[in-house]
Amino acid sequence: MSEASLLASPFLHTNSGIHSDSFYASLIDSSTHKPQLRQIHARLLVLGLQFSGFLITKLIHASSSFGDIFFARKVFDDLPRPQIFPWNAIIRGYSRNNLFQDALLMYSKMQLARVSPDSFTFPHLLKACSGLPHLQMGRLVHAQVLRLGFEADGFVQNGLIALYAKCRRMGSARIVFEGLPMSERTVVSWTAIVSAYAQNGEPVEALEIFSQMRKMDVKPDWVALVSVLNAFTCLQDLEQGRSVHASVVKMGLEIEPDLLISLNTMYAKCGQVETARILFGKMKSPNLILWNAMISGYAKNGYAKDAIDTFHEMINKGVRPDTISITSAVSACAQVGSVEQARWMDEYVGRSDYRDDVFISSALIDMFSKCGNVECARSVFDRTFDRDVVVWSAMIVGYGLHGRAREAISLYRAMERGGVQPNDVTFLGLLMACNHSGLVREGWWFFNRMADHKINPQQQHYACVIDLLGRAGHLDQAYEVIRCMPIQPGVTVWGALLSACKKHRHVSLGEYAAQQLFLIDPSNTGHYVQLSNLYAAARLWDRVAEVRVRMKEKGLSKDVGCSWVEVRGRLEAFRVGDKSHPRYEEIERQVEWIENKLKESGFVAYKDASLHDLNDEEAEETLCSHSERIAIAYGLISTPQGTTLRITKNLRACVNCHAATKVISKLVGREIVVRDTNRFHHFKDGVCSCGDYW
Repeated sequence: MSEASLLASPFLHTNSGIHSDSFYASLIDSSTHKPQLRQIHARLLVLGLQFSGFLITKLIHASSSFGDIFFARKVFDDLPRPQIFPWNAIIRGYSRNNLFQDALLMYSKMQLARVSPDSFTFPHLLKACSGLPHLQMGRLVHAQVLRLGFEADGFVQNGLIALYAKCRRMGSARIVFEGLPMSERTVVSWTAIVSAYAQNGEPVEALEIFSQMRKMDVKPDWVALVSVLNAFTCLQDLEQGRSVHASVVKMGLEIEPDLLISLNTMYAKCGQVETARILFGKMKSPNLILWNAMISGYAKNGYAKDAIDTFHEMINKGVRPDTISITSAVSACAQVGSVEQARWMDEYVGRSDYRDDVFISSALIDMFSKCGNVECARSVFDRTFDRDVVVWSAMIVGYGLHGRAREAISLYRAMERGGVQPNDVTFLGLLMACNHSGLVREGWWFFNRMADHKINPQQQHYACVIDLLGRAGHLDQAYEVIRCMPIQPGVTVWGALLSACKKHRHVSLGEYAAQQLFLIDPSNTGHYVQLSNLYAAARLWDRVAEVRVRMKEKGLSKDVGCSWVEVRGRLEAFRVGDKSHPRYEEIERQVEWIENKLKESGFVAYKDASLHDLNDEEAEETLCSHSERIAIAYGLISTPQGTTLRITKNLRACVNCHAATKVISKLVGREIVVRDTNRFHHFKDGVCSCGDYW
């Protein structure tokens, strides 16, 4: 007979002795809807069974499982002098429904009622302490656990480990685990401590405990494997992660959703996005966590377009994004550099519940800045009401990228007046701005100002100040700063010094900087190219040849110049000598037209212009065929008159292209924004925003 039939049965409406506690307990257990429980409760009232602790406990459990915690509480409150079982049931109900404060309140009332807790009380109570989290209350509960003699109870101790892990008290968590007798250390106990270390950013310790677990011949469950995978993900140990994947397959756990998420995240963070996508495709209905892992994996590994496409796919399938999804998509838009895509992202955020999210606002500011539209970045900044240091710093860095030092400094002054304390990113933005504008005195002042705010300069700060001093010709001072650094100088610092030495043709100091770079990063082609350019600038052609021989012996080759131009929201890429574009002949004619106009205007190319390219594009056939020039030509024939052209280069723009682009902007009446590896250049009416200081 079905449960619905039982409720309608005449037996339910008689006082027959067949209606024992076990009969109604069976009815409660078989209920599938809230109204059925209320009908059973009504019948218990009629029969005078509403004070049965056994049945009321059953009702509380069932109501809590359906999420009807208010009915569960009403039933509990109607019970005079409840014993431990109903108390445990209502505490468990609140805890399971994430009403942690109510769970703790009920425990306090239980204490006032002088009902002593048992081993079933503490796990749900500790879960509530973890959920808040409430360390002080958790410690009081721990004291009671010890007082009542439950220190050897595995379930209670696992709850304590989880509590201390959530409160980031790993020392206490480890003491609790070590206090467990070996006979009580189940797979759950081992998993709890492994997970605790993994979740608190201590992957090495997590793996050490897991190794001990395996030595004790304890077979891990899927929860333990999730934590182990997270640990290998933190360490970016792809080889060991793959071995865990093999174990997952061997144990038949490959369809476990949480394991799939961890495997997907591990492969994505280790750069294996193709494998991550295969795992992603195995999920019939990927949840938000899996979508986030895929989007962030693409974004962090240079697959920006795939990240954006996946974000659109997620939205189209009706999955509602959260801050992680949106931030990853915004980051991907910043990498792509498309202003049109950036505007779409901004409009989407504006329609969402995250339009006032400060973290996302700072990401949008960064996105617009990196897409070359600092005005839109400022618009986001201006409409952000609750500006914290992250928002202020994002805007200052944006101005820094575009060499707008005066605006960056003015914003910093406003930030100070607003009582917002700067951080390391704030000063990085200020140093970038001063560096890109040649403001040596101001940049040096900001660098020294960091100490007043108890901020220790890092590699990027030192690289900025070395570049600032070096390009201004203060090479001895730049070297002295490096020599006095309290941290080991890295690639960016020595690279900045080598670049400055090339500019001022200081061969001996440049050679020393190059030697340091070769020791730190021997396989980086750029270091050899910079040294070669230094020798070329000094007309030391034999040494240029030696560097090229060394590069050939090491199997290193120079990067090929590539430029992208945005046309109607799409990025078109152009490389030197590539004739595959369907409009190649039109582009060639436009390049020729540009060159003729340049000659008519009196423009004369610099004879040694190729030396000023840090990545050396001299292999290109002629200066007019540099990829940047080709991208400009395509942009001119593909967009209406007056449209701003936005170009992105994978190399630093050479002096010839920089000088030519200034003239081109005036000849065609267009603003041309170029983003190279170093900064943004805004060309308009024959002038560049960098003031020719770059």
